[in-house]
Amino acid sequence: MIKSELVQRLAERNPHLYQRDVEHIVNAVLDEVGHALMRGDRVELRGFGAFSVKNRPSRTGRNPRTGQKVAVTEKYVPFFKTGKEMRERLNGGVDLGD
Repeated sequence: MIKSELVQRLAERNPHLYQRDVEHIVNAVLDEVGHALMRGDRVELRGFGAFSVKNRPSRTGRNPRTGQKVAVTEKYVPFFKTGKEMRERLNGGVDLGD
């Protein structure tokens, strides 16, 4: 599902809200998650999962085409860990309510 499909589905399930308002809400939530991760904070959505940032230290990699060694710099990457309730839903424990 892409963001526009999420907005459309939420707008359909909430006919009392305008689609543009739903889009603003979705953008605000995603922007805040992104800003929190940029600050190094952890974002936990109970029953869904937690977003955090992991550090990947610098290392020596290899160019797969040439085999030449390449220096890979340190970087931070987003990480998502599913919550217990979401794992149970995915494994048939709870109805997703579609």
